[in-house]
Amino acid sequence: MYNQARTDSQNEQGFRYNGHGCGNGLKSKFAEHFARKGRFDKIFGGQFSNRKAANIQENDSSFIISLYAAGLNKSNFKISATEDILTISYSAPKTQENDGINFSHQEYQFGSFERSFQLNGKVLTESISATYRDGVLIVTLPKNLATNIPAQEVPVS
Repeated sequence: MYNQARTDSQNEQGFRYNGHGCGNGLKSKFAEHFARKGRFDKIFGGQFSNRKAANIQENDSSFIISLYAAGLNKSNFKISATEDILTISYSAPKTQENDGINFSHQEYQFGSFERSFQLNGKVLTESISATYRDGVLIVTLPKNLATNIPAQEVPVS
């Protein structure tokens, strides 16, 4: 979905994605050109290659972010909510970084990353919880019922 991958795009729940990246089609064609010449990570700072995929679910009481991050150590995750922005980051130990390794083909990295989500006043930040299981970081964001007003239909006359 293009809107989900665009920087600062907004989904149905009102979250804003402040991550980095392009849609998959653009990434594969565009990145492949630069990667062959060894310039892609220098120009874009590796923003495309280590972006972790995230899904956002909504139920009656909470939003749930599922961040695919297989093979990582849960003690190296840092989750914070400051000024209505949820930031999920991972600091990889130097032994886990891919620096200096010459890959002939690479589709995933163990390195550090950071993702940010604009909460738009819809979450009780003091009640956020997280678990890491089977390579997926699950962050539960309880809804602030005072600010989560259901959509109202407007009749067309």
